[in-house]
Amino acid sequence: MKRDSFKYLRLILISTLCFISFTSKAGNFVVVIDPGHGGKDPGARGTSALEKTINLAVSLKLGELIESNHRDVKVVYTRKTDRFIELDERANIANRNKADLFISIHTNALKNKTVSGTETYTLGLGAGRTDENLEIAMRENSAILLEDNYEQKYEGFNPNSSESYIIFEFMQNKFMEQSIEFASHIQKGFARKNRTNRGVRQAGFLVLRKTTMPSVLVELGYISNRSEEQYLRSNSGQSELAHAIYTAFDKHKREHDRKAGSAQTTNRSDAPDTARSNFARSNGQTSSRNNTSTSVAQSSRTSKTRASKAKTYKVQILTSNRKLPKGSSRLKGYSNVDYYVEKNIYKYTYGSTESYNEILKLWRKVRKDFKDAFIITFDAD
Repeated sequence: MKRDSFKYLRLILISTLCFISFTSKAGNFVVVIDPGHGGKDPGARGTSALEKTINLAVSLKLGELIESNHRDVKVVYTRKTDRFIELDERANIANRNKADLFISIHTNALKNKTVSGTETYTLGLGAGRTDENLEIAMRENSAILLEDNYEQKYEGFNPNSSESYIIFEFMQNKFMEQSIEFASHIQKGFARKNRTNRGVRQAGFLVLRKTTMPSVLVELGYISNRSEEQYLRSNSGQSELAHAIYTAFDKHKREHDRKAGSAQTTNRSDAPDTARSNFARSNGQTSSRNNTSTSVAQSSRTSKTRASKAKTYKVQILTSNRKLPKGSSRLKGYSNVDYYVEKNIYKYTYGSTESYNEILKLWRKVRKDFKDAFIITFDAD
């Protein structure tokens, strides 16, 4: 009887150890959330709010959402309080923790106080080639001026010199495609919250330069716009923005799990919708946006079907508040131009391919005529 009891205890012990071994793998997906600025670096200033405060509030809300709904994810913050962190140390934190995703949260500002809306940036791709993108990158990168020996640390980079941004021209890494895709998810999330969608853009942000994982820099809105500043500083506004980013993270994580063959069936009370864009074709029909609810637990058949559907890349070249006539001078002689409609705005695109390398080549060609052109991604139908 004692021998049977001993065997029974051994089985319990082995089972317990196996359980501990399994649960210790929880947190094998690491996301680093980076609240921009902090401490002696206030970031952009509004009439009554500071960028660093807004960034931190939204970042903490985002982290709480991820931790509450994804028990297998480890959330790491570059800061959780009002303190100054050097730009290269922010990237180092992500690299040391072997992060799978890096999200830098910022609040925008421009001299033009009428501008409003959200945008999400990735690194490189002709960074700083537009005046607006350059102004934003210069402001965000100016934080290094508060660091000791920044000339040596950043190899002579001068955040206030447009010539310095040439180094970002062809700076890319193997995670660029994933970064652009995740950035597109974020912008779709903002659009569903009725925020003005200013698209996915590219610029030379130092904080993204040395990260070795998919990385984005999110601009939540314009603190220089008085109306938007009030939204950004409100608890409800911050919660909405955090949830919009969370829905993008949730989609990215589920895609990551599917590709890894380990789709999670975590209990989430607010599984987000997946926005799909239907393009207008040559017949001139306007497009519509359909939200398709995606179930949390997916069958293997559904997973295989979705896995076979590739992303579509296009280059957005311009927008208009009305439909342009055929042969419009604004299209500069380009044919086979497509468009889709979002919030009564006609958004014109050129090219369509499932190859990131092909769209990158096309983008470099198109930007000679459309300096503000950028790459966008869409889910397959």
